[in-house]
Amino acid sequence: MNICDPFGKDIWIVDGDVVRMYGVLPFTTRMTVVRLGSGNLWLHSPVKPAPEILSAVNALGPVKYLVAPNKIHSLGISPWKAKHPVADVWGSPQFNQRHPDISLDGVLADDGVNPWEGEIARQTIDGHSFLDEVVFLHKASATLIVTDLIQKHERSKQTWFWKIVKGLVGVLGRKGGVPRDVQWSFHDRKAARQSLEEILDWEFDNLIVSHGICLKGGAKKDVERCFSHLLG
Repeated sequence: MNICDPFGKDIWIVDGDVVRMYGVLPFTTRMTVVRLGSGNLWLHSPVKPAPEILSAVNALGPVKYLVAPNKIHSLGISPWKAKHPVADVWGSPQFNQRHPDISLDGVLADDGVNPWEGEIARQTIDGHSFLDEVVFLHKASATLIVTDLIQKHERSKQTWFWKIVKGLVGVLGRKGGVPRDVQWSFHDRKAARQSLEEILDWEFDNLIVSHGICLKGGAKKDVERCFSHLLG
């Protein structure tokens, strides 16, 4: 597989290192790269820029935007900024509360504008106690880009122990979805439902997730299934 794996028109996925949440729970990592009409690159949830990854991404075009889609996903922001000082860093609404040391050029607020507005739509999922995730739509490829809200960890990459754990959490395999702890942590279900309805009004058929299996085709029905606990 190519380091930058084509996913659709002007969009690629790049797999990074396995990280351990809380130092224990293994997570695969994934970056999404979009080439905008200007030729500039938009990097969603950047993974660490290992030399081969850096070279492959640079071959696609100049890196202009580094996007932290929630306050947890900071792993590659500073390393990529060091490699591309002119790149602009955009973070989720609460990103700087957790990472005050990382300077932002823009905040992904729903009432704000951004330079890629016509090509990539965005929507914050409101009503959650700790996860301020911003979901994106790459219009040209009809692809929804989700970070932690939907997870589909690959069975083949898990030990028997983690298969059991991730199965219980609801994030194992193609039928994975919203982690149980995330489901239980919505404090304002009405606000969350309104955010999801905005997303489901978008035209998309494909799904990229940061952790696990991506979908080509049938993504809207799958997203509806994943959030059925909120949509009713």
